[in-house]
Amino acid sequence: MKGSHMKALPVEPSNAPVAIGSRIRAARQSQRLTIEQVADATGLTKGFLSRVERDLTSPSVASLVTLCQVLSISIGDLFAAPETHLTKRDDGPRISLGGEGIVERLLTARSERRIQIIQAVIEPHGRGESELYAVDCDVDVLHVIKGSIRLILTNEEYDLSSGDTVTFPGREPHTWVNPTDKTVEVLWVLVPAASR
Repeated sequence: MKGSHMKALPVEPSNAPVAIGSRIRAARQSQRLTIEQVADATGLTKGFLSRVERDLTSPSVASLVTLCQVLSISIGDLFAAPETHLTKRDDGPRISLGGEGIVERLLTARSERRIQIIQAVIEPHGRGESELYAVDCDVDVLHVIKGSIRLILTNEEYDLSSGDTVTFPGREPHTWVNPTDKTVEVLWVLVPAASR
């Protein structure tokens, strides 16, 4: 944009200013660029870029266009509302992956394919399938929130207590049992989401 006679239009102020500085910083860091390198590539000063990243100043449209080109992002990405999904306690939809004495709720969005987090509350002596079963995902993580559970894999067993986490290959056959007289609460994290 340097050398052109186009007047830089100030970004329209809105009632809710979008804090784009942290997104610009994140884009710069993901490209492994220093502020100095971005300053060299854009012709903007280090001080100005630093203020932009801290939302202490608003770049002109021309500066923003140049910055986005250097950082390989679109201006739209800077202003887009993040796709967030909130699940309040006990509000996740009930699902069933099999087993007895278990209430399972999906905590991530139904549409989320990259990861799936399932909360399971298991009654005393509740258990998974009697046969070992596999889940169609790459990585399976079991985290114990409360109580104790036994995870049974093909050739080993793990006795897990509150705070313990075990990570294993997603398609590894397994099952589990609550060997105690107390309710157990666990999280299953599946990456990517299991295709059911």
